[in-house]
Amino acid sequence: MADKKTYIIGNSNRTACLEQLCRAESDKLEVIREDYAAENIPTIKNAYDTKIIFLLDGIPDYQANLSTIREQRKDIFVIGFDTTQNVSAPQQYIRGLQLLKRASANLVFSHDQETGTNMIIAPEETTYHVTNDEQEALRNVVEMAYLRSHLTFTRSTVVAGQPVDWNSPLVPQSLRTVVDYCRAQGAYKVFNGATTGHFAVKLDNQTFLTSRRKTDFNQLDQIGLVKVTTDGPDAVIAYGSKPSVGGQSQRIVFQQHPEYDSIVHFHCPKKEGSAVPTVSQREYECGSHECGKNTSRGLYQFGNLSAVYLENHGPNIVFNRTINPQEVIKFIDQNFDLSKKTGGYVL
Repeated sequence: MADKKTYIIGNSNRTACLEQLCRAESDKLEVIREDYAAENIPTIKNAYDTKIIFLLDGIPDYQANLSTIREQRKDIFVIGFDTTQNVSAPQQYIRGLQLLKRASANLVFSHDQETGTNMIIAPEETTYHVTNDEQEALRNVVEMAYLRSHLTFTRSTVVAGQPVDWNSPLVPQSLRTVVDYCRAQGAYKVFNGATTGHFAVKLDNQTFLTSRRKTDFNQLDQIGLVKVTTDGPDAVIAYGSKPSVGGQSQRIVFQQHPEYDSIVHFHCPKKEGSAVPTVSQREYECGSHECGKNTSRGLYQFGNLSAVYLENHGPNIVFNRTINPQEVIKFIDQNFDLSKKTGGYVL
């Protein structure tokens, strides 16, 4: 018998379809339809057995209601919905991404009533299943929700501390040179005042310097890095600010590939003909343990570095601090287009 619940809140022409799709996807979660009422969302989000919420648009104060779900319950997987009217695909994407980021939603399903374009927008700032077939898009958003909702995350605990200066001697010159090159070539594109991607160096088996979450990496000289310590997969202490979401992937890669101590990740596509292996990202939300293991498994060695490309997401490139940074820069130039962004829409 199911001990966790999926809720579909609201009433639209998608409700019955979503219920059917959820029931077909898994019998491990009880599926419950609820009409919107002001008291419903607090009750549902506070229930210990709530696992997934599909919050249909068209209800009052939609963004505020969507935002309130994950303010205290990061363990609930939330899918938002957005409807546009005769806008371009990039405009549709940007509006949906703004909703996702502001509400801390896990996925957003966007539909344009005039063009018929549907798309699933993910936190890694990309799109999945862009299609005029709404049923197909709904089937895939349900499947992605069930795939991603079972993942494991380690939340960082922030304590008092100061950023580590980007020009500190603790930051290897090789990593600094590579990241500065990527920044200069436009690899880190700003959305809502922040950039996605991450980079880090391992100081020892329990101590790391990593990029800071929700900051603009193009301002590294001002914002610096955050020091992170850990004594296992379930305990992470960050000094002064939250680390990039990809910090868990960094630690898994460093643990499983001890020959490396530096990593760079950005959201840019592969060039045609690149030999860098591709692994699927669709099943994994960035920051999960499973995403880190998927990254680590996919790494392939090229000279003195290793790399993998997360499909529809971006590459992870790992190396040792002793490497000549020009080898890494040449590899990046040969394999990735830093002027473009995964998902197809440059912000």
